[in-house]
Amino acid sequence: MTTPSARAARPGPRPADSRAALLFARLTSRVTDRLLGTALAVAACDPPAALHASVLVKVLVLGAATAAWWAAPVVDARPVLASARWRTLAARRRTTLLPAAAIAVAAVNGPPVWLVVCIAALLPAYLLVTDPWTAGVTAPPDHPQATPALASAAATAVVLLAAQAPVAGTSWARLPASLAIATTAVCLALALRTRRGPSG
Repeated sequence: MTTPSARAARPGPRPADSRAALLFARLTSRVTDRLLGTALAVAACDPPAALHASVLVKVLVLGAATAAWWAAPVVDARPVLASARWRTLAARRRTTLLPAAAIAVAAVNGPPVWLVVCIAALLPAYLLVTDPWTAGVTAPPDHPQATPALASAAATAVVLLAAQAPVAGTSWARLPASLAIATTAVCLALALRTRRGPSG
């Protein structure tokens, strides 16, 4: 039999206003992550060209910005496997999928050089802010902050210079392009794969 004190201690259903407040708090937390991720996604969509495009393209850009605002915050949690489903893995690795999708969209759009430079600056900034090993609770103590920043800037510069190589007009241009796509796909698959613990 349930006593009156136990019934009083049992939590009741949450009112709708508290759920709305919780949702609002989640959507407005970690503003730096959201601003950088959204700016990266919008820049990849080539906004100057999208302003003069059809209504469908403008809606797609708005949808990309909304999705980026939701997906941008760092997943600051220890890597505990909750489910092996792709939907769960994608939600947990969304800070990897967001920049990968942004770069893919930028590669398809072919933005002007000044916008490419902006994307090249936004990408490492977003990755550094959302990297749990540099900014999260799982980061090693006394971890040098300058080393990841310099490494990401150097990697971005190398990729940007390689992307500007004059191979588009040659007969073997598809070879480096296919290698770059294959390498990107392998790296993305390795980032999303499930790590299995030792058996037994």
